Amino acid sequence: MNWEDSSDTADLSATADGHGDRLVGADADGEDTAVEAALRPKDLEEFVGQEKVREQLDLVLRAARARGATADHVLLSGAPGLGKTTLSMIIAAEMGAPIRITSGPAIQHAGDLAAILSSLQEGEVLFLDEIHRMSRPAEEMLYMAMEDFRVDVIVGKGPGATAIPLELPPFTLVGATTRAGLLPPPLRDRFGFTGHMEFYEPSELERVIHRSARLLDVEIDTAGAAEIAGRSRGTPRIANRLLRRVRDYAQVKADGVITPEIASAALGVYEVDARGLDRLDRAVLQALLKLFGGGPVGLSTLAVAVGEERETVEEVAEPFLVREGLLARTPRGRVATPAAWAHLGLVPPQQGGGPAGSGQQGLFRA
Repeated sequence: MNWEDSSDTADLSATADGHGDRLVGADADGEDTAVEAALRPKDLEEFVGQEKVREQLDLVLRAARARGATADHVLLSGAPGLGKTTLSMIIAAEMGAPIRITSGPAIQHAGDLAAILSSLQEGEVLFLDEIHRMSRPAEEMLYMAMEDFRVDVIVGKGPGATAIPLELPPFTLVGATTRAGLLPPPLRDRFGFTGHMEFYEPSELERVIHRSARLLDVEIDTAGAAEIAGRSRGTPRIANRLLRRVRDYAQVKADGVITPEIASAALGVYEVDARGLDRLDRAVLQALLKLFGGGPVGLSTLAVAVGEERETVEEVAEPFLVREGLLARTPRGRVATPAAWAHLGLVPPQQGGGPAGSGQQGLFRA
């Protein structure tokens, strides 16, 4: 079971017309942060999923311990909620080292980074979340720190400024990003190991849910865990958030035991359907299908039809709809797939026959 603390996507969700508190949003809310501390796995053996990354990272850490050296710098990329923060803490635990946690947006000046680096202990792990959002001056300072364990501190201004070299103790930088493509090549090249976090399979999420249920002292059967896993959008954080809401429902409306029927009824209350779509996701699909005959339709037009900001539709709703194969982005606009029509139980205009189908098809052409 694995969680994250923040991400660039989280910022977008949180600022998009109040959608930061979506039950199926992958960004961490206050409750997540409080609960996750008790639920985080403590070592690689306990960490569920990400088999390739775990195997490769285990080799990196074992080799470093055998040499009696600090581990190579590690870059973890992937969507929010998949476990990047958890893995950084596991790296520190496996190396028997303390961990310092900060984020790219918090480092806006080279001096901010210099202050952090100069206070590190030998072997310490520095976790830098949202590393792609660090300022350029700080980024350039980080190059030398990662490669030579040294930074140049500038004293004075103008022609009289002097660079004083400051030696740093060996440390391990763990960078996390949801936008690996935004990292400049010189920074990416300085990481000794890069791991890309994938979305989870339902069977893996079921293991996450069973483990969390044990830790939360919640009784859940196999089918109940499968029901929640199928609506969790491939993300452990969402799986655990849904588990907590279903637990509440089971305690209030039933005998406290989570069965598939209880899970389905509970998530129905929260408007999370069988594929993990919530109110916003379905609103986008319904507008695309019912008002525009399945598209193509421009993003701005679709956003107006839904009553949301353009950024909300593009950054909050669309990524999951595209990943699920329900919506496609084309040069002419957004287009619904046959799976979208089937999911909402609607008939595509070209198959509908009769006046209603013809009307929708006319709007589609427009």
